[in-house]
Amino acid sequence: MTDPTPRERGRRRLPVLRYALWFLVAAVLALLVLVWTFGRAEMEEVTQGAEPYGTAFRLTDQNGAEVTEAALRSRPTALFFGFTHCPDVCPTTLYELSGYQKALKGEGKDLGIVFVTVDPERDTPEILKTYVGALSPDITAVTGTPDDVAAMLKGYGAYARKVPQGDDYTMDHTASVILLDRAGRFVGTIAYGENPETAKGKLERLVTL
Repeated sequence: MTDPTPRERGRRRLPVLRYALWFLVAAVLALLVLVWTFGRAEMEEVTQGAEPYGTAFRLTDQNGAEVTEAALRSRPTALFFGFTHCPDVCPTTLYELSGYQKALKGEGKDLGIVFVTVDPERDTPEILKTYVGALSPDITAVTGTPDDVAAMLKGYGAYARKVPQGDDYTMDHTASVILLDRAGRFVGTIAYGENPETAKGKLERLVTL
């Protein structure tokens, strides 16, 4: 009996190599599934065990109706603090959020946007209604007395400060968007100027929690 030639030995090895490659691919896929599953389970465990974020408050929306913390505990919500005289951060952020909101709604997913003014002395319900009405009918704009708004901002860890500007003033304030799940629990933030794809991914994940 003659020994197999190098070509014959190579042919015999091909099925073995093919099976080894498929086994390696299957093992990698299984590992990825396990990482995703345990990572998601860990996130759900953390959010389910957390208390709702922030404190109780009673303010007024753009339609003159009372708004309480319940508005942040009924649906996944992007909470943003700003003011209507803001030259760039606020209109840009609200415009981007409303765009994400519309895109998610088109996919059958629900995202609430709550805009709380840090300038209640100028931002009346009527002014807020005009301001957000041009962006989306599904943005809740909130104002109230200066003391009530200040207490709400403090309860949600937001910063705001009046800055003199000649005979007028502007407002320095927290520029990040706070993300709350449907039970009002904190799950993260979106920074001003954050990569659009990253921001979109955070919101897509938010509406599934």
